[in-house]
Amino acid sequence: MTIAVALGLCLVGLVLVIWSAERLVEGVVGTSVGFGVSAFVVSVVFVGFDPENLAVGAVGAVQGLPGIAAGSVIGAAMVAVGLAFGVTALLAPMQLAQAPRRVLLIPVAAVLLFGALAFDGMLSRLDGAVLLSAFVLAVLELMHLSRRGLDIRPTGEVAEGLEHAAPRSRARALGLLLLSLAGLVVGSELLVAGSERLLVRFGLSETVYGMTLLALAVSVEELARELPAARRGRPEITVGNVAGSILAFFLCNAGLIALIHPVPVDASVIRFYLPVCLLTVAFATGCLATLRVPRWAGGVLVGAYLVFFVGAYLR
Repeated sequence: MTIAVALGLCLVGLVLVIWSAERLVEGVVGTSVGFGVSAFVVSVVFVGFDPENLAVGAVGAVQGLPGIAAGSVIGAAMVAVGLAFGVTALLAPMQLAQAPRRVLLIPVAAVLLFGALAFDGMLSRLDGAVLLSAFVLAVLELMHLSRRGLDIRPTGEVAEGLEHAAPRSRARALGLLLLSLAGLVVGSELLVAGSERLLVRFGLSETVYGMTLLALAVSVEELARELPAARRGRPEITVGNVAGSILAFFLCNAGLIALIHPVPVDASVIRFYLPVCLLTVAFATGCLATLRVPRWAGGVLVGAYLVFFVGAYLR
């Protein structure tokens, strides 16, 4: 396979994955509405959900590329929190009316739990079950808080789907759901196949590639979801997308990937990538606890992402 063919596979796979991910959200929302599930429950379960990262990570794990699987979790999280949230704060500093600390602590707890389970160098199927169970418990906790008056609004891709979704029959919604799932599988296979060739050609570590270039390519739309809301004076939507993304990446996606195929965890993940990510998430959480994210904080977050990205290549 030539470099041109490998790049072409990566490009076609990436486009197909992103297109399918958008259609998947529409299919999920349409199916849920068609079968009478409340929009609130749909928004809570799928807040911050990034099916493209899940698909790429699962295929990477199955094909023996654990660095790509880890990158779909940790690298994507750094794009969401460090790059996208940081750039958003630089361009549109955020002020919040309220930020319940029990909600803010969930992303930090998710990263800590992931780190504790990965510390032995392997995410087993049992670890995956624990992570997925924690995701369910976190969702139940959010629903419990909502009954106590916490206003939870749809965010991210789900909000867009709910806003623009036209009424459709159950059959059409299910058909779109199945089509999007097939597109995710095919697109991920193409993307990973092209990536394998590029790794060999340029001598890159799969962990470095997965944490940086692949994670950035698959998750760059985070900025498109976070910045417009903040600029329109709706920072709670931006914050919801960030918190939901971390919850989905470290608990839901990582749990499902490990259940599909156990994932070896490279020592560099524990020593460098995960600590930088944890510090970045903790810093963002600390800012939100003060009810404001000023421009200087955005600069710190972008700087943390640059340390993560450049540090990967200097190690």
